[in-house]
Amino acid sequence: MPSRRRRRDNSSNEETAAKKSRAQQPKKEVSTEFNKKRCLTWFHEYTGTSEETLGPEGMEKFCEDIGVEPENIVMLALAYKLNAKNMGFFTVEEWMKGMTELQCDTIGKLQNRLDYLRAMLNDPAIFKNIYRFAFDFAREKDQRSMDIDTAKAMLSLVLGKNWPLFSSFHQFLEQAKYKVINKDQWCNILEFSRAIRPDLENYDEDGAWPVMLDEFVEWLKEHKLHADDQMPL
Repeated sequence: MPSRRRRRDNSSNEETAAKKSRAQQPKKEVSTEFNKKRCLTWFHEYTGTSEETLGPEGMEKFCEDIGVEPENIVMLALAYKLNAKNMGFFTVEEWMKGMTELQCDTIGKLQNRLDYLRAMLNDPAIFKNIYRFAFDFAREKDQRSMDIDTAKAMLSLVLGKNWPLFSSFHQFLEQAKYKVINKDQWCNILEFSRAIRPDLENYDEDGAWPVMLDEFVEWLKEHKLHADDQMPL
């Protein structure tokens, strides 16, 4: 049946020509320029269209979308960049200002900036700012101090992996009388973790550390002494 064969050949030739034509057409480039409207639309994917605060439920979905656990310290770095005031919440003003600075208006763009946020945490000077920011971010806003349970959780997040004495300090807080930690204590804990060696050899009893840290050193020395006494000869 030559007539059908010819039609099939013509059709094949036409399809090939069409594909070549499409291939020769310039491809549409994906916009990389930051767009405030797109950024705002992205925000409202996690809130109602009239809501101006992204809360815990939306935050969970947001974290899922960018592939980061809510408890990951990189979320603290992001909150710092957004200058967020309340843990677990981003206002639309915080979101727009922070994402504009980061030049992120889509999930993909923010994912590409995660390494930048992690690098911030590895910079000692920037980390110090983030650490101080964490105190005001996590405390109840009607309180000047941070309750001890929140403080232990936040200290675990910011110092748990990098301070050799953190486990001991956490145990100390577990048995200590402290119910809250004030900002001066909070800031000095970081300085102590950076300045004092794990063996405490360079600890100065006459130094200007807060009483809490003096008590920690005393507790730790007694704890180690007791542990040495329990070791079999």
